[in-house]
Amino acid sequence: MSSMNGSSRVGRSGQSSSPRGSSRKTQKNIPQLIESLETHRINTLTELRRIERVAASSSPADQLLFQTPITQAWTYYVTSHNLLNELRGLTRNYPFSSTCLDDAKWRVSNDPESHLSWNYAWLVLVKMRDDTLIEGYAVTEAKKPEMWGGRVPQPEETKQLADCFAWEWNEALEQMLRHWETPPMANGC
Repeated sequence: MSSMNGSSRVGRSGQSSSPRGSSRKTQKNIPQLIESLETHRINTLTELRRIERVAASSSPADQLLFQTPITQAWTYYVTSHNLLNELRGLTRNYPFSSTCLDDAKWRVSNDPESHLSWNYAWLVLVKMRDDTLIEGYAVTEAKKPEMWGGRVPQPEETKQLADCFAWEWNEALEQMLRHWETPPMANGC
């Protein structure tokens, strides 16, 4: 990426860092980035997105090299519970429902349109949003007896708790979806 005015920047070391020098460095690191994807050393949404951006700005030949490893890394990110862990890290007051996430994963795997993106995490997050899964699972969670210490809650209490779950879960979902400026679709990043 270049700076807005195209000039070089001076880093802490006092050395100039030009956009072109950065690009050459990234080109040298492509095998290392691919290896880190294949070995799951990079397995957070932020880091996977960083590599996805590098892949998108690479040459067409390098984009082909990234294709399978990045697809598999996103799948591993979701299936190894790292997506759930990150969602729960954002929903500390009302821990995100693993059942909601599992439903979204099932829906993506049965959606004929899911082939349009290589990014399983994005597909799952968008499925939760577009199918309004959060609201339904928030109600289910709020009705669980363990939420009420053995007593039967009043309907308005259940609704209030469901609203709290839904608000926090939707905030986390939107925060995660903000990592993508544009949808990661097969025709571009």
